[in-house]
Amino acid sequence: MEASEARLALMTAPSVEAAERIVRALVEERVVACGNIVPGLTSIYRWRGAVERDAEVLIVLKTTASAVPRLLERAPALHPYEVPEILVFAVQAGHGPYLDWLERCTAPGGKE
Repeated sequence: MEASEARLALMTAPSVEAAERIVRALVEERVVACGNIVPGLTSIYRWRGAVERDAEVLIVLKTTASAVPRLLERAPALHPYEVPEILVFAVQAGHGPYLDWLERCTAPGGKE
């Protein structure tokens, strides 16, 4: 797989439990190959005219360019937020065997 096909996506969730539910579904459905859940995040943001502060969990997802449309469709349906943060970034380079694994894990009907 070309490194340019790999994608990294960031999301936040209100709790570890919510994050685990989202990530497990995305991995089971082959939308992402892997998700890391990082607790202990503090988010400060503007929402409906007020500045809010909340404890959140960061989710780091690894996927491919071809799976991004499925991610952008499926993740909001799984997420408890009205407007979930879902940001996708291109990966410039990566370890070849890892990138191959990433592609196998996100291919519909894949063998991994």
